[in-house]
Amino acid sequence: MTKCIQIVLIMFGLLMVAAPVMAQEKAAPATPAVSPPASTIPSYIFTGAFGAGLVAIGSGIGIGKLAGSGLESMARQPEVAGNIFTGLIVAAALIEGYTFFALIICLLQK
Repeated sequence: MTKCIQIVLIMFGLLMVAAPVMAQEKAAPATPAVSPPASTIPSYIFTGAFGAGLVAIGSGIGIGKLAGSGLESMARQPEVAGNIFTGLIVAAALIEGYTFFALIICLLQK
């Protein structure tokens, strides 16, 4: 239990430190003598793509663990395989729904 309290306190401390940093205004950039060529790819695409990649990895791991556990339990008790399979399909659908929601959020960031 003390480990959970430590983790919560550390996260709270990090949030308290990050709040003033995020509230600072951006400094005016120095104007170079020759301006660099403008990038044709917006920078927010990379952050959205990175988030979408993390979502895909997480959902793949989650569905893999779900399927592995379900198949193992079906092998141990074949008489309840139908009920287990139904639960697997429902859980996989919920994971996929959350995955699509998270992908849309990641790709719509600006």
